[in-house]
Formats: sequence, C-alpha cells, structure tokens
Amino acid sequence: MEKTERKFLKDQAIKHPSLKNLYKEIQADLDKVEEKLKLFSSSSNKIISEISSYLFQKAGKRIRPALVILCSKLFGYKEEEHILMSALVETIHTASLIHDDIIDNSDTRRGKPTVHSRWGSNITVLLGDYLYIKTIGLSLTSKHREIVKIFTDASTAMIDGELKEYSLSDNLELKENVYLDILNQKTATLFSASCRIGGTLGSASKEETDLLAEYGTNLGISFQIIDDLLDYTGDKKKLGKPTLSDLNEGRITLPLIYTLNNAGESDRKEIIRLYKEKGNRENSSKEILDIIKSNGALDYTYQRAVDFSNKSQEILKKLPESNYRTSLHLIPEYILYRNR
Repeated sequence: MEKTERKFLKDQAIKHPSLKNLYKEIQADLDKVEEKLKLFSSSSNKIISEISSYLFQKAGKRIRPALVILCSKLFGYKEEEHILMSALVETIHTASLIHDDIIDNSDTRRGKPTVHSRWGSNITVLLGDYLYIKTIGLSLTSKHREIVKIFTDASTAMIDGELKEYSLSDNLELKENVYLDILNQKTATLFSASCRIGGTLGSASKEETDLLAEYGTNLGISFQIIDDLLDYTGDKKKLGKPTLSDLNEGRITLPLIYTLNNAGESDRKEIIRLYKEKGNRENSSKEILDIIKSNGALDYTYQRAVDFSNKSQEILKKLPESNYRTSLHLIPEYILYRNR
C-alpha cells in the first residue's frame, strides 16, 4: 500500500456514526418524506410515473432532507411543512443527478442503470426540467415566501456550477480555488439551502439562519471532496459506479489538481502525456493514479475535506444545544468516514 493512502484508508476503517444513529431523532419524519416522494412519482403521464418511481426508490442517503428536518427542529418547529420542503429538496437533488449523468455519459448510479441509459437522453433531459419546475411550483405553497427564493437561487447556482464544470473539462490548468468554487455552486449550494430552509421554518433569527447556511456550505464542500476522493480510492461495488470515472470522463478534481501543481516536472509531463492518450484512457488513468499516489495527493485531498468538516462543526457551537444539534455535529464525521 502506498504511504499516501494510509491516512485516508485508516480513517475510513474507524467505526463512524451510521445513518441509522444520525437519523434516530427524525426517522418518523424521514419516513413521511419517503411517502411524499412516492406521491411525486404518481402522474397521469405514464412515462413520468414510470421514471419517477424508478428514481425515488429509496437508495440515497437522504442527507439533504435530514438537514431540513434537523435544522427546523433545532429551533422547535412543530408543524408539518418541513415534510414537503424536505421532499422538494430531494427532488431538486435528483433532477441535478439525472442531468449530471447525461453530461458525464454515466451508465450507472447507485449500482443501477442511469435514467438516460434506460430511457434515452431526450426524455431524461425533459424529466429533469420537469422535476426542477415542479419543485419551484410546489414551493409556492409555503407559508414562508422567502423559501421560494431559496429554491430558485439554489437551482440557478447548481446549474451555473454544472455549466462551469463542463466548460472546464480536460483543463489541466484548473486551480484549486476554481475547483472549490464549482463544488460550492454545484453541491454545497443545496446543502446550504436545505439548512437555510430548516432555519426559516423554525423561525430562527437571520444571524442563526446564516450560521446554518454556512454550516451547510462547509458540509457540502467536504461531502463533494470525499466523493471526488472515493473516485480514486473507493470500491466499485460499494460506490455503485466504476472508479476513476471522473478521470476517464475529463473531470479534473483535487487529487489531480494537487499533483499537477506540486509534483516534479517529470511526473507532471508524464501525467499530461498519459492524459492525452484518450484512445487508451482507462489504462492511462491507472498510470496517472500511481503518480497521484506517489505525490501525497490523496492525503492532501482528505485533509482539505477534514478542514471544511471542522469548520462546519465549529459553526454549530454557536447554535442552541440539543439532540438535533448532536446529529448535525455527527453528519460531518459520517461524511469523512463514508465509503460510498
């Protein structure tokens, strides 16, 4: 085993908090969210009903709905609107994933065929658009008008981030600050929005709601860095998708960015040479991975995820103490130690 893999893999081996333990305070609410998502799958349009039912089979971690619920209950929320808003957050997340899979031409997601690989790209694009629009429409039923703006701003930022990432595909000059900006828009925006929605429902003060949003931003960036790291270190069966898929598809993530900016000239030139061998990308990706491992990039990437995770936990200290805050505190730990 390469020395640079040891810290990350050692930390993965630590017994981390399970989602079951994280969600024990809110499991009844999450069950209601699942029921709401099943209702969203129902439509008189057969193709919408068929694909939506396929999409909303319970397979995801449901972290974003959990954030809405935990953040609302942190401030004593006792009504029912958080169930719908949690389901809408998961719907936007799902819409973003199916668009993402089309752009990346991914065949599998969570161990199952992607929607576009089963139904074709044309139908899938339209369904993604349908889910975005349906979400915004249903958000209009909220008693809190600012929630509509949170949803629209998040959707716009996510699409902006997706476009930015696509425009920078295969760009070996990509810098870490630009990479983090893309992560912020594409992934962390919805984490932050979920927390802000929860705070809004719970009638938290502006200062408290801003703190929740900041917690969500740091949590989301940490989540995506770990996601990108697992593409290099994960197990195909646990991930539910092939490893090195980001590299094979031209997505430049932090392990490669760090190596290109910190490796010696010979390693840098070799990566560039291998990367340009697109006709033999899978084999060249494995050779690139060996160079990445030998330059400390995996440990560096993991440490950056830890940095953002620590920031999110520090922010929580400024918010009311409760079992809900304990769960929010454990989510960053779960994210750091997850293997899928």
